[in-house]
Amino acid sequence: MYRNGFSLLFFGLTFLATIVLYGNSDERGPRDVFVDLILADKSEQSALIEEMNEFGDPIIAKIYEDWRRGKIFSLETEASKEIIYIDERNNCYSLLTGEVLEYSEETRENFNKERIARALRKQFKGLIDTLGLKSINAKTRIKSAIKLGRSQKAEYIEPLEKRLAIEENAKVKAAIDEALAINLLKNGNETQRLESVNRLAELKSIAAKDFIEKILAREIDAGKSNEPLALACSASILTIESHIRVIEFFGSFFRGLSTGSVLLIVSFGLAITFGLMGVINMAHGEFVAIGGYTTFLVQNVFISIWGIDHPMFGWYFLVAFPVSFIVAALIGIVVEKGVIRFLYRRPLESLLCTWGLSMMMQQGFRLIFGAANVQVNNPSWLMGSLNFGGFSMSFTRLLIVALAILVVFLTWALLQKTNLGLHIRAVMQNRNMASSLGIPVSKVNSMTFSLGCGLAALGGAALSQIGNVGPSMGQAYIVDSFMVVVIGSVGNLIGAGLSAMGIGMVDQLLQPYLGPVMGKITVFFIIILFLQWKPGGIFPTKSRSLDD
Repeated sequence: MYRNGFSLLFFGLTFLATIVLYGNSDERGPRDVFVDLILADKSEQSALIEEMNEFGDPIIAKIYEDWRRGKIFSLETEASKEIIYIDERNNCYSLLTGEVLEYSEETRENFNKERIARALRKQFKGLIDTLGLKSINAKTRIKSAIKLGRSQKAEYIEPLEKRLAIEENAKVKAAIDEALAINLLKNGNETQRLESVNRLAELKSIAAKDFIEKILAREIDAGKSNEPLALACSASILTIESHIRVIEFFGSFFRGLSTGSVLLIVSFGLAITFGLMGVINMAHGEFVAIGGYTTFLVQNVFISIWGIDHPMFGWYFLVAFPVSFIVAALIGIVVEKGVIRFLYRRPLESLLCTWGLSMMMQQGFRLIFGAANVQVNNPSWLMGSLNFGGFSMSFTRLLIVALAILVVFLTWALLQKTNLGLHIRAVMQNRNMASSLGIPVSKVNSMTFSLGCGLAALGGAALSQIGNVGPSMGQAYIVDSFMVVVIGSVGNLIGAGLSAMGIGMVDQLLQPYLGPVMGKITVFFIIILFLQWKPGGIFPTKSRSLDD
């Protein structure tokens, strides 16, 4: 009994304490300050602006713009003065709460338009410009700091310094530090400018390079090329340029890695149909397009069911990737049964026939989907990039590299660890012997060709995330794919993988220096020289005739 009484007394006291401490302390927000500011006298406005300066809510900019454009009104009643916002549709809202207000036309005639004073506009300009520094979003704070720093306006030095002193996020703090140093290049004294130049060199600030070059040019024109500031500028520019070259190299390397990954997925299919089966499939590029169009159709199904803004839409690519393989593999079986099976050991006929098939498939794509490219949207989880030391790697290209690794592993496991893989290798080495051992050669041929077509479609699905999807999207990769198979040694998947990555990386590394056209020509020239040195490719096939 006493225990229950003490429990009730404890909870009662706790409840009363909560009311005393928090019941009368309404948390003020930007709307409250705006209402007070609109109603305040000139002597009170400065203090309210300072209070407004503590908020980072983007609604401040919106309300200020509406106020400036004459959309804020007041209505005096016997009890109080209501501040009202009227939107484009002539609907009334309470500025304090955001709630919809219903007024008659007669009452609306008593509305008084609240106008903002010119002096107040000037104070608001600085507040709005620095609003992003106080945002709860780190990316918004970084963008705001970059904008304020590059403007090099003296009035932004103090807000940057204040934010730098309290900022806890390391990336945001570095951005503010860089922005403040860039601003001081123009508005600081001699000592501050020298310190800023050295600081920007430590930060390896690419954005500061042009500003530092202007200072160096002025110092040289003034005959101060041997002064500490000019020497510091020269050293800083060299440091930043060296950093830029490193970033460009790794950027080209990463683009080459992702390009090589796409080429690897596409060429693995060709390595099977051409390298293992001996079929010159000129329609291989069209199976790449099948993968791209299948991804487009799966995307449309997700949009029709959930909509493009629904979280489920982001999963469409994970569904489209295996579906594109299945669709292309099924079409590949039909093509093998209807055309390819009659062309084994007839390379010239297979080349001409599959080239004609390629033209027919392209025209079919145009009739079904139109001649123009179709739009394939990236899932939201693929938008963005991974930043490391100033170097950016997009999530899309990282996914393509991961998919290439997955394809290599699964293809290797299929060919080396399954009965189907054993049958494929047996048939490709000696069809007659495999048939005599009871292996269903016809069935294995169909499965092998469909596997190559499915792998090509996986490449098309990956390409849909970084390029256009159209009737001729696969033609850009067909020549490179044949080069990959030949350089890697016909029928050798490891060699195909190495040559795909090599061609992709060399192409991307040469383009910044030679341009896209000369870079591609140079790659072809290097391939010709390599084949002159090793005609059999990276891993040439050994046989008794070669040994002799």
